[in-house]
Amino acid sequence: LAIDVAVPLDRAFSVFTEQFDRIKPRHHNLLAVDIAETVLEAEPGGRVYDRGVDGSICVFARVKVVEPPHRLVLAWLISPRWQIEDREDRVSEVEVRFSAIDDDHTHVELRHSGLARHGAGWESAASALSGEEGWPLYLHRFGQLGGT
Repeated sequence: LAIDVAVPLDRAFSVFTEQFDRIKPRHHNLLAVDIAETVLEAEPGGRVYDRGVDGSICVFARVKVVEPPHRLVLAWLISPRWQIEDREDRVSEVEVRFSAIDDDHTHVELRHSGLARHGAGWESAASALSGEEGWPLYLHRFGQLGGT
């Protein structure tokens, strides 16, 4: 999946990593309460998590690689049953690559690989993630942020 955005490379990367709270829809929620914020800690070993309005936290990804402004790689911790996966051998990988088209435009490509490692049901998860409520929605919301 990919999108071209009308912002410079550095800006596209910083918007994606620093404003992930505005990219991830609130209704994508594994908590028992509403989400107050979504945090992406853009450093190797950082967490990607939702904080509930009651202070509870759900870590749903881990940052594996950060190469500003070109690449972000996450370990995806959500199983096909939409529960947190605690086995390291059963996580998949989300890679987001940013490349300059010119000084004012950036190509952003998102690849989610290794879903079969999640085990039974991975095909339905892959279908959901590639559907209109999955990664395409995230890229659309990212594109709407523009240079903000």
